[in-house]
Amino acid sequence: MKLSEKQQLFTVMIANLIHFAEEKGYRLTFGEAYRTPEQAALNAKKGSGIANSLHTQRLAVDFNLFVNGEYQTDSAAYRPLGEYWESIGGSWGGRFSKPDGNHFSLEHNGVR
Repeated sequence: MKLSEKQQLFTVMIANLIHFAEEKGYRLTFGEAYRTPEQAALNAKKGSGIANSLHTQRLAVDFNLFVNGEYQTDSAAYRPLGEYWESIGGSWGGRFSKPDGNHFSLEHNGVR
């Protein structure tokens, strides 16, 4: 699958995730959706990301989650969204060795 086709699929998957969240009573706002290669390199240097971030490929998004109006920072709060995301073929950051529960991506060239 070409990168542009994967990006189009990812966009539809994100729309489905947003609808799922809404149905469950969650509220989402976008965190980081796109990251330049320079930003990715800087984040990797600071230890808060990887240089070949899928954000640079437009295949990852970070969401801010609100439950009952309260901003959620714990990865566990994202679990229902993460499990749904995985069920439709995505990779959820809550399963990473350093959990990143607000991260939702689509694997590309072995990167999740």
